[in-house]
Amino acid sequence: MRLSNLTDYAIVMLSAAARAEKGAVSAAMLAEETGVPLPTAQKLMGRLAVAGLLKSSRGIGGGFRLTRAPCDISIADIIEAVEGPIAMTACVEEGRHDCGLETACKVRPHWSAVNTAVRGALGGVTLASLASPPLASSEGSSLSRTEVENGSRQSHLDKLDVARTERFEGRAL
Repeated sequence: MRLSNLTDYAIVMLSAAARAEKGAVSAAMLAEETGVPLPTAQKLMGRLAVAGLLKSSRGIGGGFRLTRAPCDISIADIIEAVEGPIAMTACVEEGRHDCGLETACKVRPHWSAVNTAVRGALGGVTLASLASPPLASSEGSSLSRTEVENGSRQSHLDKLDVARTERFEGRAL
């Protein structure tokens, strides 16, 4: 799965908007800061406003503002605002029945679980984590401050998954 350029640009622009010290930003300001071409930035700002991620105000001090706190906007929200619902395959989409394998497909019943897992993973990454400065990790990659703060929670969830797997495997023996 690969994000479209428009979705990538939208994530970059909203991250910049989340970092903005002034509340309101313009498409021109975000285009200059991010390097996204101005016509594309304008198009995306309109699309993100229609999707409810941005609100606009006119006049002095006007511009675009995030409608929610950055910690309440997920990458999944942004992807869906630009591209529509997240669907790994056509058969997961509501009302789509254009697959030639659909009637005999043994995998189709499982795609919903895969789709839900991908949506959940993308929903777990917030705009706040992308807008915060990265911190160096021991592996040489960078982690955001939010990822570091959430690390203990994820570690706990990982331990629960291992325990669940061990219990399941124990029953299977």
